[in-house]
Amino acid sequence: MLVAAAILTVVSAAVHFYFFFLESLRWTAAETMGVYGITSEQDAETTQPLAYTQGFYNLFLGVGAVLGVLLIGVGNPAAGLTLMSFSTACMVLASVVLLAGRWPLGRIALIRGIPALLALLLTLIGA
Repeated sequence: MLVAAAILTVVSAAVHFYFFFLESLRWTAAETMGVYGITSEQDAETTQPLAYTQGFYNLFLGVGAVLGVLLIGVGNPAAGLTLMSFSTACMVLASVVLLAGRWPLGRIALIRGIPALLALLLTLIGA
């Protein structure tokens, strides 16, 4: 059970690393604007500082999740499970907020949230 939780945690981290890339490094690219439903370059430029910050939140959540898995791998399961649980719970809650606040971005919320939710559940069941 914990192996599956660790795999899903790494998948969740990878998803968050990808959104870091989009939000912090590629926000004004046409492809990224399309993903987020931004219709003008002016809107992308205006919202870029917010997206940049949001991307780093995603990066930090992903790093925390991976560190949790690594801590388990080096023999510190208490710290690793705690960090995995905290990181994936934050990912799930952030997805719920995104889903509740911006329904048109529901697909993005589900992409971010479902692997994290499954990882969290398997972590809690297997702990």
